[in-house]
Amino acid sequence: MKVVVSALGPGLDDRVDERFGRAMYLIVTDTDNDSLESIENATNRNALQGAGIASAEIVSDQGAKTVITGHLGPKAFAALGVAGVRGYNGAGMTVREAIAAFVAGSLEELTEAGEAHAG
Repeated sequence: MKVVVSALGPGLDDRVDERFGRAMYLIVTDTDNDSLESIENATNRNALQGAGIASAEIVSDQGAKTVITGHLGPKAFAALGVAGVRGYNGAGMTVREAIAAFVAGSLEELTEAGEAHAG
């Protein structure tokens, strides 16, 4: 299963970025074969607006149905929902820990959007 994690850096031992749309990196991993791809999210991170929707498009384009992050704003939450992607809270964990917790079924699902962030 493909999972996208918002991260502060490009590796498994980097922390989950609590921001989704403006995350430093989006790490795409496949829990079936342990593949890993790090996508630098500079364009969306520096966008004047629409960062959450644009990052949701990346997730959809990657074929992922799961996002691990700390926060999903209203627009990102809606865009991911339309694409059938579920969000989970991995705040305070490394990417590696968050993926392991997801596989173990112990991450909290984000069932509603958080506050919007300006910009």
